[in-house]
Amino acid sequence: MPRAEVDSQFATCTDWPLDSVIATNGTSSSRAGTPEAPLELIETVETFRRALATERASGRLVGLVPTMGALHAGHVSLIERAVRECDVVAVTVFVNPLQFDVADDLDRYPRDLSADCARARRAGAQMVFAPKRSEMVPQDMATTVSVGGVGEGMEGAARPGHFDGVATIVTKLFAVAGPCRAYFGEKDYQQVLVMRRLVADLGFPVDIVACPTVRADDGLALSSRNGRLCPAERATAPVLHRALVAGAAVVGTGETDPAAVEAAITEVMAQEPLARIDYVRAGSEDGGGWRLYVAACIGDVRLIDNLAVTP
Repeated sequence: MPRAEVDSQFATCTDWPLDSVIATNGTSSSRAGTPEAPLELIETVETFRRALATERASGRLVGLVPTMGALHAGHVSLIERAVRECDVVAVTVFVNPLQFDVADDLDRYPRDLSADCARARRAGAQMVFAPKRSEMVPQDMATTVSVGGVGEGMEGAARPGHFDGVATIVTKLFAVAGPCRAYFGEKDYQQVLVMRRLVADLGFPVDIVACPTVRADDGLALSSRNGRLCPAERATAPVLHRALVAGAAVVGTGETDPAAVEAAITEVMAQEPLARIDYVRAGSEDGGGWRLYVAACIGDVRLIDNLAVTP
């Protein structure tokens, strides 16, 4: 299917025959991976665990794409890569209440499971796991997973408890899913680092695969939050990417002082009156490259972006 069609605005399950999405809480059904094969919607932890165990017992490599739903073209790119590299692909859809530091953000997060199932099916996934909150976050839950170091700066500092919430639920997903390849977008690059450290420290048999950020034509990184921008804010939002590109240009001149690179990013951001900077960071990565980060509020919508730079 052409990418343009996949990227059309939030298709619904009515675009597919009624039997193309099958809800199941029992044994998993056959998944042939053909265009006619139904998408399996799984709603309980135990059913999901058994379904993936059955796939691995048949010698199939499992790909896992954890999401909070509201699937857009960025998520589609993760699913499509997983489909290319794995034998069976499961998309998880769970709006994680533990990772929101503002209750209003949680309440306003878009939810449309039918649209998410349609998008996942179009991208080639065979399963969608959409558990109920009571299974993932029981009322008497007393365990939290915290990843130090990489999870403490930037988003970790700006949104206290955010990465603890992410790590706690992803730990549960990994424990249920078992050995797999898990796909995450580089737009949330600090989250990728947290996932890699989580897997390494806890010994999960999971391969973390980081996938490039998907952007609109004007450079704005795709995000479910973009839909909350008014027209003027949407026109302003690409400044995050322009600012990162300006920082990359400074790196390209041979600059080695992070403060100078951060100043170049800040200068571009300051030209947009609707943009309020949260933080700007420039740091080195393994292998000699740089990673530039920016977080800002455009109106009342908080956006983040980052860019890898090879000097």
